[in-house]
Amino acid sequence: MPIEQKIPVSGKSNILAFAGSTRQDSYNKKLVSIAVAAAQAAGGQVTYLDLREFPLPLYDGDLEEQQGLPENVLKLKKIFIAHQGLLISSPEYNSSISGVLKNTIDWISRSTPDSNEEPLVCFNNKIAVLMSASPGALGGLRGLVTLRSILGNIKVLVLPDQVAVAKAHEAFGSDGRLKNSKQQLTVEALALKLLEYLRKFNL
Repeated sequence: MPIEQKIPVSGKSNILAFAGSTRQDSYNKKLVSIAVAAAQAAGGQVTYLDLREFPLPLYDGDLEEQQGLPENVLKLKKIFIAHQGLLISSPEYNSSISGVLKNTIDWISRSTPDSNEEPLVCFNNKIAVLMSASPGALGGLRGLVTLRSILGNIKVLVLPDQVAVAKAHEAFGSDGRLKNSKQQLTVEALALKLLEYLRKFNL
């Protein structure tokens, strides 16, 4: 996939792109890579994040109190803080979002101990675009409803445009592009819409 994987830990970059899946051949990783390529082609700075590289325990308040935030949580917080836009492709699990995505959000929403950071610093004033891919007929659409609600409640501005790719096991060509050219253009347009908003607000 034509994705820039260098992750800045300081300074600012435009967009952080990731899928809510750790599966190597995830349809949602394929989908978000299309948006990444479009944003990069339009001059956007994009960082691709693979959640598989940042394994986390299930969120546990007792664990947090006794041991503090895990090392990978601290790394992820730095990455999120360094970006203003979020490109998220979310699989649907039982009409909701994946456990790994929800767990990541829960952990990085926690404040770093002994810091003066503002609440929800990883999410506040971010702008997000959502997409999904699923073998099912709705393309993961029901999970996006849940994700939109979660992000909206933690101060993320979620743009109304989104895309859900149904029958994902048949949707991608060997080159990683969507076989349906209209869907391909829709995904690319979402990435450009996010860039437009970031530039409009000088983020």
